[in-house]
Amino acid sequence: MARTRRVLAALTLLLAAGAAACGKEGSPPVKGPQPEKLPHYQVDTAFRLDSSPTWRRAAKRGHFTVGAKEDQPYLGEKDPSSGLYSGFDIEIARMISAALGLDPDRIVFRTIASANRETALQNGQIDYYVGTYTINDNRKKLVGFAGPYYLAGQSLLVRANETDIKGPQDLAGKRICSAAGSTPYQRIQQEYPRAVLVAYDTYSICVDNLLTYQVDAVTTDDAILIGYAAKAPDELKVVGRPFSEEPYGIGVPRHDNALRFAIDDALEANERNGNWKKAYDATLGLSGVPAPKPPPIDRYPAS
Repeated sequence: MARTRRVLAALTLLLAAGAAACGKEGSPPVKGPQPEKLPHYQVDTAFRLDSSPTWRRAAKRGHFTVGAKEDQPYLGEKDPSSGLYSGFDIEIARMISAALGLDPDRIVFRTIASANRETALQNGQIDYYVGTYTINDNRKKLVGFAGPYYLAGQSLLVRANETDIKGPQDLAGKRICSAAGSTPYQRIQQEYPRAVLVAYDTYSICVDNLLTYQVDAVTTDDAILIGYAAKAPDELKVVGRPFSEEPYGIGVPRHDNALRFAIDDALEANERNGNWKKAYDATLGLSGVPAPKPPPIDRYPAS
């Protein structure tokens, strides 16, 4: 247990270091995004979207308020000392802001737990949400989705010395941790009912519990898990093949179709001009997994 505590402390420091100094010149985070490698997003100062009430409110205040995650290495991390966010999802949020005419450096990011995303969009707490947010039909009844901008798949994170768990077929009787309200949690609950599910608001708590032998595996999208494994490769590993498809979308207020379609346009433009790949390579690509081809945009009819 003494060694386990040392490992946990080391990972905590790594995760903190991975977020520390993001955006500060001359002090890139350990194994994290280097500011000079990130794309520069040109603000479209002529852009107008008066048909979108969300955009009008954001333009009046001079910035977007964006929901995000804060504990996902290379995707959405928050520096606990400066409050700055970094990662692939953060870059997606920034490129959208610039394309929609507002300075990405002025974005106000708010950490929103998975279970609270729909509520945050419905009550106007945030303008849009970028944080490993899987598009599905049930959620479309509550919010709108632009994208997808990335295709992930559910997988399993285990301790490096684990030999019994090689895939979801091995979860019977095992304690499996995921985020409350998340699609991965629901899939294990429905498709692998013999697993013993444990839920927390954040995956970082799940990883802490994995390292201290309180759970046997953490399950969520492979994009999230490879980030954790890359931060502590001697202690953690991702096993098996992905056993789902998780198209990540940008959540918007349900009836703001003008905003949804404008974000679709922004994503397509940044995929064409190379910003999408540059953002991936400078963030999630640091895990060693090369950039995939972006999935096709799903422009489903206005509701």
